[in-house]
Amino acid sequence: MENKYQNAIALADKQRELINRAWDYLWKHPETGYKEWKSHAYLKAEYEKLGYTLVEAGDIPGFYTEIDTGRPGPTLLVMAELDALCVATHPECDPETKAVHACGHCCQSAQVLGVAAALKEPGALDGLSGKIRLMEVPAEEAIEIAWREELRKKGTIRYFGGKQEFVARGMMDGVDLDTMIHSSSGIKNRVGASPGQNGFLIKELTFKGRSVHAAGPTKGINALYAATQALGAINSLRETFKDDDHIRVHPIITKGGTVVNAIPEEVTVESYVRGASVEAIMAANDRVNRAAAGAALSLGANVTICDRPGYLPRHNDMEMTQIAMDAANIALGEGSAVLGTKWGTGSSDIGDLSMLFPTAYMHISGATGSSHGANFDVSDTEALCVDAAKVQMVFIRMLLENGAERAKKIVAEFKPLYKTKEEYCAAMDAMTHDCDAIEYGEEKNATVKW
Repeated sequence: MENKYQNAIALADKQRELINRAWDYLWKHPETGYKEWKSHAYLKAEYEKLGYTLVEAGDIPGFYTEIDTGRPGPTLLVMAELDALCVATHPECDPETKAVHACGHCCQSAQVLGVAAALKEPGALDGLSGKIRLMEVPAEEAIEIAWREELRKKGTIRYFGGKQEFVARGMMDGVDLDTMIHSSSGIKNRVGASPGQNGFLIKELTFKGRSVHAAGPTKGINALYAATQALGAINSLRETFKDDDHIRVHPIITKGGTVVNAIPEEVTVESYVRGASVEAIMAANDRVNRAAAGAALSLGANVTICDRPGYLPRHNDMEMTQIAMDAANIALGEGSAVLGTKWGTGSSDIGDLSMLFPTAYMHISGATGSSHGANFDVSDTEALCVDAAKVQMVFIRMLLENGAERAKKIVAEFKPLYKTKEEYCAAMDAMTHDCDAIEYGEEKNATVKW
């Protein structure tokens, strides 16, 4: 191994105590999206101790700092996520909020803090060109949607995902390419990556009927029947979805009535519509909305359709991702990393960034149990935190050495789906809909708007 890579690994390894202290604090203080103020304060203090000046998001958690090598070149963004999940049955969840880091984001934040410390060491930037932006981002998990909708209505946030919100706020301005290493319990090799994964759209369907006594239902309109009719219609669409689009629709009823002796007059269904491309998601969503409207119409009910942008599909830049796998093999030993071919059907808001910049999103093993589950544990913190920092340090050097020639080539060849922040935000905003699907007129006439 070349000495320059050995030195990068050694500089990360030197930060073991700082890294372990950070993940332990964050594990013990889990907070869900846009509430990560304890995590923010802890990490802010640690970065400032290292001598960094931070750009903070302000009224939401999160920040970034930037290191200039002093030589011209692209800006590489290295990210970590701040938020936890809610898993009420997890033995180590917060007893009040039920929050727990059952996806390992605490390890990401500790890892990137270690990188920040390593990059302050003498010689760390020797031979590198361009800038390195280190970022702690809130709210990756798409949970507590009703609360986030309230934040949106108040004007606190524009989007539900933290990376989306950071794009809109200008905190991604100037970025040329980005990367992140996520904790995992399910990969055979120590580090893995895939071509990409689904995006999704968030939807809420509120079926509206007419309540009467359940013993005399003839003058009522049963909103629950309209909802269940819609679920059947949506289910009937499944065989029409193309395999390569990887469509997933998984609705649940979150409100199904109030008392058993009254016909339900309002029933709420929530769902995601997932897919491998923006076009596939929007086409499938149109079908789902038509199914809901048709079901409501058949019973003389109505349905209010509330659509919100979820996360865009992630498409890894494959050249950049292969370099990341090479970096992992250098840092952790040959055979430690593998670039897979399977498309993922989960989602992350890093997908949005992949539509703007070349992206390399990796997973590193070391957790046990099921991700998002009650048995998830960050059992091998050496791998999830320290080893991940070593991989990042080698990856940074491989991209930005020799005048940042590799990074420059990747940036030059990349074709973004959205060329500007404004174009991206306009596309996201166009996914927002609030409307009653049916307009009932006189003489039994009805107009379906979808």
